Amino acid sequence: MSGELEFYFDFLSPFAYLAHDRVCGLARGYGRKLTYIPIDMPAAKLAAGNTGPSNRDMPVKLRYLMTDVERWAKRVNLPVSFPASLDSHRMNAGTFYALDRGLGEEYVREGFNLGWGLGGDIGSDETLTRLAEIMGWPPAEFIEYAGASKALPDYVASTRQAVEKGVFGVPTVIIDAQMWWGNDRLDFVEEYLAGRGG
Repeated sequence: MSGELEFYFDFLSPFAYLAHDRVCGLARGYGRKLTYIPIDMPAAKLAAGNTGPSNRDMPVKLRYLMTDVERWAKRVNLPVSFPASLDSHRMNAGTFYALDRGLGEEYVREGFNLGWGLGGDIGSDETLTRLAEIMGWPPAEFIEYAGASKALPDYVASTRQAVEKGVFGVPTVIIDAQMWWGNDRLDFVEEYLAGRGG
């Protein structure tokens, strides 16, 4: 099998952060091209009919979610610190700047680390400047590009593509028209790649 591994993500998701390294390993290990598809997750949820409040607006669920994220981070040996904000549109859009330069994996890893690893404000100029510096890019140029965010054609198209394929949350992996949602479904992804499941 040679179909690409599509990774749908939004930098606001801790579970996409927790999944990323393993997704990279699965793609490499099974010879699949890894395709990064950043999406506007709240828009995808609404398109799927999920009009409920966000986790941040439900204190009981948020407390559990924070504990769950910490447990998963320990399991996959990643640092975790909740970001100062979850305004992810510019960082999401910046993925296309990285992809144009053949640096998708590096960009996504560094972006997640600045947000979920170090607790930075993923929507701030300061964090985006730091990300550009790490990547070796002119910060002003990168921030101007990312500033288009919701209106950036590639970002609009990637969210539309996700909705059309039935993506309603992140992280989502699609391979050969098969879909798995959640960092806790990656064992099933590996079974599929190994030819042991569907």
